[in-house]
This record gives sequence, C-alpha cells and structure tokens, in this order.
Amino acid sequence: MQDLFKYLPAVVYEYAIYPDGRQCFTYVSEASSTILGIDAQVLLNDASILDTIVHEDDLPSLKDTAIQSRQSFAEWHWQGRVIVNGRVRWMEFRSNHEVQKDGRVLQRGIIQNISERKQTEIESELQYQSLIEKLPVGIVIHNKGKLVFANAYAYSILGIKEGNLIGKDVIDMVHPDFRERVMERMKEAQTGIPVPLMEQKYLHADGRVLDLEVMAYSFTYKGAQCVQVIFRDITEKKQTEARIKKNETLFTQLFQNVPMAVVMLDENGKVFQVNKGFEKMFGFALTELRGKNLNDFIVPEELRNEGIDLNNLITSNQVVSIETIRRHRSGDLVNVILCGVPVMLDNQTIGIYGVYVDITDRKSVEEELKIRNTELDNFVYKVSHDLRAPLSSILGLVNLARLPGNSDDPLEYIDIIGNKVQALDHFINDVLSHSKNLKMEVSISKVDLRKIIDQTFTDLSYLEGARIMKRNIKIEGIEFYSDHWRISEIFRNLISNAIKYRQLYTDTPEINIKIHVDHLRADINFSDNGIGIDEVSLSKIFDMFYRATEQSDGSGIGLYIVKNAIDKLGGQINVVSKVGHGTRFNILLPNRINSIINKTSPIVVEPR
Repeated sequence: MQDLFKYLPAVVYEYAIYPDGRQCFTYVSEASSTILGIDAQVLLNDASILDTIVHEDDLPSLKDTAIQSRQSFAEWHWQGRVIVNGRVRWMEFRSNHEVQKDGRVLQRGIIQNISERKQTEIESELQYQSLIEKLPVGIVIHNKGKLVFANAYAYSILGIKEGNLIGKDVIDMVHPDFRERVMERMKEAQTGIPVPLMEQKYLHADGRVLDLEVMAYSFTYKGAQCVQVIFRDITEKKQTEARIKKNETLFTQLFQNVPMAVVMLDENGKVFQVNKGFEKMFGFALTELRGKNLNDFIVPEELRNEGIDLNNLITSNQVVSIETIRRHRSGDLVNVILCGVPVMLDNQTIGIYGVYVDITDRKSVEEELKIRNTELDNFVYKVSHDLRAPLSSILGLVNLARLPGNSDDPLEYIDIIGNKVQALDHFINDVLSHSKNLKMEVSISKVDLRKIIDQTFTDLSYLEGARIMKRNIKIEGIEFYSDHWRISEIFRNLISNAIKYRQLYTDTPEINIKIHVDHLRADINFSDNGIGIDEVSLSKIFDMFYRATEQSDGSGIGLYIVKNAIDKLGGQINVVSKVGHGTRFNILLPNRINSIINKTSPIVVEPR
C-alpha cells in the first residue's frame, strides 16, 4: 500500500486530533517532498511547518474552513496558494473525519497540486471577463449581496462611475417597491435555484427609475460561490410601449366615439373593425361583419359595381370621397357621404378606412327646400293671378261706376266687390294657415273631436249649400290627445271641400264622419257623395294650388294644408274617389294620450 502511495501524484495523510487538544500528522506519504517541498518526516515531527508555507493571504481561510469542518464533522475542502521552493503553487486539500473509541478524531485525506488546473481556470476567467465586457448587457457578480464584479455595460446602465460598484450592496440599487422580491430571488439563486427572467425596477445614479429585465443563477467566481446577475435595460422599450398603448387608447377612443360611421378593412378588403357609429347607422355588429365583404351587407344591389370600383380605387392608393346611398340592415336606404382612405406601410396598402356621414336629414332638408321653392314660385304666380285678378275686377267696377251717365245700380257693384273681397280674404287666410302649420310647433292637449266638427259646420254655414248637407257623425273609443289647431284645420278644409264640391243636382248631399280612437291612434273615415275626383287628378290633389275641377272657386291650397298638417302630426292620409259617386278619405293620427313631448314621430301603418 505504501508503494502505491509512494507513486501517487498526491500527498496522502492522516491527521490526529486528541481529546487533550494535541494535534499531529500520524502519516504523510513520501510525495510530500516533491509536492510540498517538505520531507514527510519533518511534517510528522512538526505539523505546524505546513502553516509556514501557506500564502499569508490564504492562511486564514485554511484555518477557518478546517475548524468549521471539524465542528460539523463534514468533509473538508480547501483550495489555496502554497510557497514551494520559492514558487507559488495552488493546492487542494480534502479530508474526512472518523472518531475513534479513545476519543481521537482522525482526518484522512489528500493534498493535490492543482496549479495547472487553476491556471486554466484563471485564463478561462480572464477570457470570460474579456467576453462579458463586450456584451451589450449588464453583468454583475455578488457574494452574499456584495458586488465583486461588474462589466462596463452595467456601469453604463446604472450611471455609476467605473469601479465604484465593487463592494456595494446590490439591494441599495433596487427600487424600494421591488426590494423584498429581489431579496427572495437572491436567496433562491444562492441556494442554486435558477432565477427566471423578470421585470424589475432599479435606480439610476441620478435618481431616475430604470426598468430592467433581470435573471440570476449560482456562479463560482475566484473560488467562491457567488451569484451572477444578467440584466438588460428596457426603460426605453417600456416608455415606447406606454406611448404606443396611450396612442392606441386615444385612437380607440376616437375611432369608437367619433360621431360618424367608420369601418376598417384589411389588405384583402375584408371587415376588420367597425365603430359604434357604424353599428348605429347601419344596424350591423362587428361579430356579423368581421372577415366578410362589406359590400354584401350595405351596398344596394344596383350599386354593387360602384362598391367594387371604390375598393379598387382606394386599394390603388387613391383617396375617394363621393355622395352615394347605402343600405341599413332593415332595408332602408341611407344617404351618405363616403370617404375612403388607404392605409399605407412601405408603399403598400395594408388596409382601408371607410368613413360614412349620414346626410339623410340634409337630403330631406334639400327636398323640403325644393318643395318650398316650388311653393314660392307657385305663390308668386298666385299673387300675380288670384290676388291681382280680383283687384283688377274691383278696380274695373270702380272705374265703371265713375263713367258719366252710368245709370247702373251701385248696390250691384258693391255686392260684386264684396264677393271679390271675400274670395281674397279666404285666399289670404289659407296662405296664413299654411304658414302657421309650417312654423308652429306641435302642441299636445286633449282634443274634443265632436266639438271641433260641430263648430266647423257652424263656422261654414255661410257657404252656399251648407244648410242642406246631411251629417252622419259617429265617434267612439277613448279620449284623443293631439294638436287642437291642426285637427281643426284638417276638418275645416275637408268639410269645406265636401260642401263646395257637392252634387248640385241632388236633394241629398251628405257628409259621413266615422272615428274610432284607441290608445295608439285615431282612425278617421271621412266621406261624401259629391262630384268625385277623376283618376288623373287624384294623385295631384295634395299639391299646392291644384284645382281638380272647374266647379272650384277656392284657392287650391286646402288639401295641401290637410296633408302637411297630418305629416306634422306623424299621421297618414289615403284617398279613394270616383267621379259622380263621391270621395272617401282615411286618416290615421297617433293618439298622444301618454305623451308630454311636443315633437311627434311617424307611426307605421299598413296601407289600405
């Protein structure tokens, strides 16, 4: 066995520790002289000789680790520098412990020259340090929280002058909100548990808060068990992400809340996003449209080619703005101004924005303006004719009465003038009623239909034939709430027309009024047995100043006022007539019995 130890490239030894405190080598192999430069017998005679060759900087750790090992009866392991024949060599000491019956503690172990291995480690460490100095990430090494190494990039990230990190406590550079968690991670890393990548906040030298991505793991540095921390500065990235998120929030809020319908199509022309305004304007939700062709939903069939052409134009990097028509989910047509804008990236169209502005109301106003312009033209004509003609007749009678030798009875002239003035008064009253109907807001109150009808007959009793008209009036149902003045105007004109256009050669002219009122509406059927209206004129009777018969001596504005009043009330009127047999009007008006609002909305009724 001794021959084996003799040629073994290590010093084999046995070291005894007695109960009385004495310590000595009980065996040292012959390799001691070549490895340690001390003869084995010398060590056997005086164990303290070994301390004299240990490097003074490493001697404390040798003694400390030896004592700790003995106290814990754990395997002893120490690496350090030893002076052999004037040269520094690295040695590794290893031993175990065995307690004898007599109380002695025997340490048996080996001493190896690891200088070559250590040199390799040092060179590797230098290469490692050279490498990490060039890496664009911060790398620090700490031993129990105290920094023992930091690369140049770590100094740059933390804003600390080079060299001033060594010896500092890691936790001092951590943001207070993260210190507790970082300390937990440090303990995990020191026990060998890899610490995964995590975002943490650190403090820059100038007090700024840094966002870092940090990972750590156990690492041996200069023979000591340490923790290596690798981190990357993501402050700018986080700020950019925050700006992007803010911009996305601003865009989303703008996109969703802009008071227009907006749709976003992808590069293939398929729906990617729609806003609330779009859903409201067209009635389609994003869940129904996403990934589908928008033209299939809102473009009327007759405009399908237009929709395709617009998409092609916008995709080819052209901004398009046109006035067109689109279709609501219900089938109703919506007049819109469509603005299509391509979304470009690197000169490639990656999407399309479509913005729709509802101009239905504007169109209605335009149509209303056209009607009013037509009315104005007609009114100018009527003023020049229906007002001027009676005035010319009156002026002619005045001149005729002034002629010398005229023996006509002046009373006859006065009667004629009176009739002309009365006609002018009726015409002016009709025009004023029309103007009032256009301008006056709808005023809701309880309406006594029978009282209005009776009063109307009384007011029109001066008309020729009024007293011979037979009346058949039937009113049933609940109370009716509407606009009193407009209801009065409707019945005044209908009853007036029935009297004026009665059959002149019949003894039984009559007016039939049947009304039924429920919670929703008043159903009014008004009929007479008068001269009737021919089919050609029937479609024009609601036009301004239209006269369907030569028998008329009115202004031609009465039924026009009726139609406009009914429209203002949100109702509907239909007419059926046959020449020689009379005319029947069916009127449906909303019953505002539970309403306190002034403006009315149209009701939907089935055509009769």
